[in-house]
Amino acid sequence: MTHALLVIDVQNDFCPGGALAVAGGDEIVAPINAMMEEFDAVILTQDWHPAGHSSFASSHKGKSPFELIDMPYGPQVLWPDHCVQDSKGAAFHPELRTDGDLILRKGFRSGIDSYSAFFENDHQTPTGLKGYLETRGITRLTLVGLATDFCVHYSAVDAARLGFDVTVRMDACRAIDMDGSLAAAEQAMRDAGVTLA
Repeated sequence: MTHALLVIDVQNDFCPGGALAVAGGDEIVAPINAMMEEFDAVILTQDWHPAGHSSFASSHKGKSPFELIDMPYGPQVLWPDHCVQDSKGAAFHPELRTDGDLILRKGFRSGIDSYSAFFENDHQTPTGLKGYLETRGITRLTLVGLATDFCVHYSAVDAARLGFDVTVRMDACRAIDMDGSLAAAEQAMRDAGVTLA
């Protein structure tokens, strides 16, 4: 039991028709489902924001989605309201297999966002995933999901920095790609020692 598939945020709000839709986000569902049989463990993450989350542009008077603001923990992109707890948008894509080993919810603290599956955006507050993987004896991770340039990117870099052997399957990811964010994310992942396959 050493190799896990980490499925990042394949949720309705990140798929076409969703509040923060990633182009082609639904195209990766079937390939991810097919891949699950190849791994010793499958872990799914789920963006899970309370209403009025501090990363929502609607929580900041006069601010618009995709503006950048300074938060106590650093720069934060303001997003459209998305993946609000118990909403249809926060649910996994209806065709995604969810019979994995663990579902990890992130972004549930109202005052801080969480792109990474391992840490909140302060890069210090852990989600508990590292401990789970270590107690399971998992040393290798393959990441897939949404979006390549945000939650997949941050999760992959953190995993590599924590000492895991990390691969991102680019064919089973899709990106938002704002102002060159995909190219920057790919470079950051390579620089951290992540294999892009």
